[in-house]
Amino acid sequence: MELQRVELRTLTPLEARVLGVLVEKQRTVPDTYPLSLNALQSGCNQKTARAPVMEASEADLLVAVDSLKHLNLVFAVSGGRVARYEHNMGRVLAVPSQSVALLAVLMLRGPQTAAELRLNCERLHRFADISSVEAFLDELAEKTPARVVKLPRAPGEREARWAHLLCGEPVLPPAGAVVLSSDAGVASGELAALRSEVTRLASELAALRADLAAVKGELGLG
Repeated sequence: MELQRVELRTLTPLEARVLGVLVEKQRTVPDTYPLSLNALQSGCNQKTARAPVMEASEADLLVAVDSLKHLNLVFAVSGGRVARYEHNMGRVLAVPSQSVALLAVLMLRGPQTAAELRLNCERLHRFADISSVEAFLDELAEKTPARVVKLPRAPGEREARWAHLLCGEPVLPPAGAVVLSSDAGVASGELAALRSEVTRLASELAALRADLAAVKGELGLG
């Protein structure tokens, strides 16, 4: 299908959230993809693995979806009594599926380090290592226009975080500022996501330790 070329403008936060949800659900719940408006709303307003947490109405979503359709980023699937929607992000941005996964996670969860992105992308695309994540991020940063940016490392942080640029330049807090969310829902959602990530990391670490112990036993290094 030939697409009419449309210049991609800066997206709104809700438009970016819609795209991120469509990419995520395509991989995690393929049986229900393309998504109905109701499923899309649930994904956009999800309390976990989202930063910030949103409360988008059905009317808000219809406006966002319509705008994304004009940009060829979203298509409505015909057939059936319920309209369903699918994304077209990879084709419009001219990026591979690995980059689509990274952008989706950045749109859903906000700025993250390469290590965090590798962990959070696992259900969308399993990267072999952190260096492969960084390679795709570098490629996205070098595109014209750039799709991601490596943020200055904040005081006390060991690694720099990456942010997407589809909604324009990210707004960074002043140097040395302590960021406190005025929205309790955001804090709750981020906390739940962090707890989930810690649990998964602990499980990975336990598995690695078990593998290491097994290798040592085989080598007689007990």
